[in-house]
Amino acid sequence: MNSSDTIAAIATAVAPGEGSVAIVRISGTDAAAIGRRLFAAPGHQPWDSHRVLYGHVVDPASGERVDEALLLLMRAPRSFTREDVVELHCHGGLACVQRVFELVLAAGARRALPGEFSQRAFLNGRLDLTRAEAISELIAARSRRAAQLAMAGLDGGLQRRLQGLRARLLDQLAELEARVDFEEDLPALDAAALVSELSGVCAELEQLVAEARQGELLREGLRVAIIGSPNVGKSSLLNRLSRRERAIVTDLPGTTRDLLESELVLEGVPLTLLDTAGIRDTNDPIERLGIERSRTALASADAVLLLFDLTAGWTEAEEALRQQVPPGAVLLIAANKADLAGVTPGLVSADRSGLGPAAVALSALNGAGTDALVGELLRRCGATTAQGLQVALNSRQRDLAAAAAHSLGLVLQAAAQQLPWDFWTIDLRGAVRSLGEITGEEVTEAVLDRVFSRFCIGK
Repeated sequence: MNSSDTIAAIATAVAPGEGSVAIVRISGTDAAAIGRRLFAAPGHQPWDSHRVLYGHVVDPASGERVDEALLLLMRAPRSFTREDVVELHCHGGLACVQRVFELVLAAGARRALPGEFSQRAFLNGRLDLTRAEAISELIAARSRRAAQLAMAGLDGGLQRRLQGLRARLLDQLAELEARVDFEEDLPALDAAALVSELSGVCAELEQLVAEARQGELLREGLRVAIIGSPNVGKSSLLNRLSRRERAIVTDLPGTTRDLLESELVLEGVPLTLLDTAGIRDTNDPIERLGIERSRTALASADAVLLLFDLTAGWTEAEEALRQQVPPGAVLLIAANKADLAGVTPGLVSADRSGLGPAAVALSALNGAGTDALVGELLRRCGATTAQGLQVALNSRQRDLAAAAAHSLGLVLQAAAQQLPWDFWTIDLRGAVRSLGEITGEEVTEAVLDRVFSRFCIGK
């Protein structure tokens, strides 16, 4: 990416007939000049920084008024990118904002690449890498808790924690390297204290890595496949949880012929519920196609909810379904139609008489027991402990934190073997480098391109 030119992008979602306002964002040395070339402000409105101007976007070639708009000028360094930034606030929709954007490009700007505004903010010292990634996570948040977690990163909570750990390692590295070069001129190093400090940092990194999985649940959610024999109540449960009629519910077996998905948020965790066709032998070619799609969905699920009919009991058919649950997927077995069987809905006690391997009894028809079902599902997936998270690493950060913890483990091995100081420093430098790559203090251009390419255009 060339940071010396002027870039532009439509910074708001664009769709025909939707959105009352759209923003075209321009950043770079020519941003103000492009704004003056295209924007006609009546009267004597001053072009001061952080002042909103009213006027019209005008085609300089024809003099045609393209749109009635507002212009906001933000002079460097008091802008998101720490460059001159101009925002044209146009009418929303599709045709109008696209025309304005084309005029901006014709006036000398180029199309911004995904994440290029945020990358410039990072390169110009406006953001560290963890805050830049938090912006992307805030935009993509699928739940309120995920948004809160992203805001914690944007406020610098993660940066401060990681920089604190890295500073502690740098202090110990300085002590070690001083002993490597000038040991005879310095007092003896307290190896036990150094090992204790490195062990403490390593433990904190391992905790961050462990918490990262919980953060992923809040950001990315879970894919939960609902399986069971035909007419066991899978579609009724889907409709009950999603609170809208997504699936056809009848007394006829085999009603669901295709895979149905429902996106919802339960207890702050985004879930994609997959209502599968009842898996059974059938000669119906359409139903067979639905069953094959159900098997594919089952293979990709994070968790599987196996539903069976209490009035029919646990049968060989359900046992065969249990054997098809992929290794690694969380399995929760629930007994439906508790209302017809005269069973109290909720978590099943140690006495499982008549309930087979069920962990929860419920009625998808009236909703009794569904709260217990959701709570148990989230507990088994590790999502309940995620509610107390203050900060959480994303997958890139988690891998680097794990690499740093591994390097510190090697340092501690060198200490246990009483190897010379220079053996300690090799892996300690590796840990420092990994933490620096998380925050952007030690990062290559290729890494930056990979990180910011995942951002949306306009941010």
